[in-house]
Amino acid sequence: MSYTVPFNRPYLTGHELEYVSQAIQNGDLSGDGPFSQRCSQLLEERFQINKVLLTPSCTAALEISMLLLDLTEGDEVILPSFTFVSSANAIVLAGGKPVFVDVDPHTLNLDPAQIQQAITERTKAIMPVHYAGVGCEMGTIMELADAHQLTVVEDAAQALNASCNNQALGTIGNLGAFSFHQTKNYSCGEGGALCINDESLIERAEIIREKGTNRSQFLKGHVDKYTWVDRGSSYLPSELSAAFLFGQLGAIDVITDLRQQCFQRYLEQLQPLADQGRLQLPTIPEYCQSNYHLFHILLPTQDIRDALLKHLNSRGIHAVFHYVPLHSSPAGIRLSGESVHLPVTDSISSRLLRLPIYPDLELELQHQVVTEISSFLNA
Repeated sequence: MSYTVPFNRPYLTGHELEYVSQAIQNGDLSGDGPFSQRCSQLLEERFQINKVLLTPSCTAALEISMLLLDLTEGDEVILPSFTFVSSANAIVLAGGKPVFVDVDPHTLNLDPAQIQQAITERTKAIMPVHYAGVGCEMGTIMELADAHQLTVVEDAAQALNASCNNQALGTIGNLGAFSFHQTKNYSCGEGGALCINDESLIERAEIIREKGTNRSQFLKGHVDKYTWVDRGSSYLPSELSAAFLFGQLGAIDVITDLRQQCFQRYLEQLQPLADQGRLQLPTIPEYCQSNYHLFHILLPTQDIRDALLKHLNSRGIHAVFHYVPLHSSPAGIRLSGESVHLPVTDSISSRLLRLPIYPDLELELQHQVVTEISSFLNA
């Protein structure tokens, strides 16, 4: 179906093709070339990260993170059920067990109180997921992790250039993972990055990323040949992807500012409906600085959400819901080994609706979205 107002439209800075052309002229299109290094250096310097390794996806970055934990059968990783399947898949593929817990009803982020209740002697890590570019309560989560000697892996797929208490998301835990998928604020179509904040994990992360070989050490001149030394896979993106991404990363602040303007217009124009109790608007706590990745509303019931979704789509507006809770999915029940009751997650999943948001969303089209929501809910 063709939409007058698409859900997402990738933003182009004007430098992407220039850099891709340079990469082609350089002649080496495999991973870890000049543009890969420039992207990593930009992220490291801007966000004060010990080491950034580009990956083909955020999924790949999460998989490397879980392999670094050396999980054995029965080892547990706590995460929200309200997240994308990659978060849980990375745990399962590394041999661990996902333990799903509920989220805060306002931020839709991992609830620290639920984490505390879920910790057992088999718990090895916590995986906070920063929903919509709004940070989890990382201070409390890090305190819990320190008290129980747990690793923290931030799923910051949606959260590049957002912060919690003035510290960049993805840089607070031991490890962090970013996404550069087409739907993200800064994109190369498919891509990701692993943030290694614990310096002791850098060397092994490089080995896992290079198919389990010590090739990275060889290229640095630390060994005279490289060979297979550990588990791993091929987790390098091509130079073409990195070149495109470098064009995007050079405009981080421009893209964020444009998204914020779009986000604020939605807040202001939908506030009357929120005041009437017809919908609930997003919450950004004072300790958070968002990157305005998405704009969602919560409707009073699933029936109203589904009817509004159908109405908007029929008017050429591509609105969408979000995650089907992992704890209630067939694989979630089978692979976690249990069925759990998470009332907040079940409720928000059934009532949440995401609206179109992107940097160059035209004012008249955004007004059309608000007008259709208002006319439907006031009918």
